[in-house]
Amino acid sequence: MKKTKLLFGMGILAVVGAVLVAADHIDAPGTTGNTADIADFYGFESPSNPGNTVFIVDLQTNVLEDLAYGTFDENVLTEINIDTNNDLIEDLVIQAIPRKDTMYFFGPAIPSTTGKSSEVMIGSPLGQVAISTESALTTTTESGISLFAGPRQDAFFFDFGQFNKVIGGTAPEGFLPAGEAVDTFDGANTMALVLEIPNSILGETTGTNVLGLKVYKTWVTTNRKQ
Repeated sequence: MKKTKLLFGMGILAVVGAVLVAADHIDAPGTTGNTADIADFYGFESPSNPGNTVFIVDLQTNVLEDLAYGTFDENVLTEINIDTNNDLIEDLVIQAIPRKDTMYFFGPAIPSTTGKSSEVMIGSPLGQVAISTESALTTTTESGISLFAGPRQDAFFFDFGQFNKVIGGTAPEGFLPAGEAVDTFDGANTMALVLEIPNSILGETTGTNVLGLKVYKTWVTTNRKQ
């Protein structure tokens, strides 16, 4: 099974110099408890270093489950796909896969095939980090790449109760304003993968956004071992 999350923004999938976000929580009944379900994908310029790009992938929100946090699935390979020549086909892939208490990252490397899952690129190791539990553990490699893997507070805000009233026709007032809405996801966690990488490693891009800024177009997929 392969699940894809595209990051939209005026036709642009990811931007260097701006923040673009794709959110999609519990998008079908079959995703409840699905460790391959993509909740959020963020791509933005590092606030502390404009020469770096940050990617964040949030998996499996636990809002409907009685869990402190979830776990990463060793049968699920997460891939961040990067288009550098503006043709909406991945030119580089960054992979992450867990083994016991460690998350291993590979790439960025040219995929052996495009448009579908690649084999784990063991010949292109990027780094590894201990999977966090109670405290946030990060690793910075000799190449200046920072890595994190573990539970984080779900950043998604959504009043699910009011949403049900609206679609059920029992809320003529519509959605509630800020301050009155109840965040259903407050206190929920996602399993997050965070990667900050120098743009010099990603290389040049010919993509531009509507403002004329150089961009990396990017999307994320999760791929379950069959």
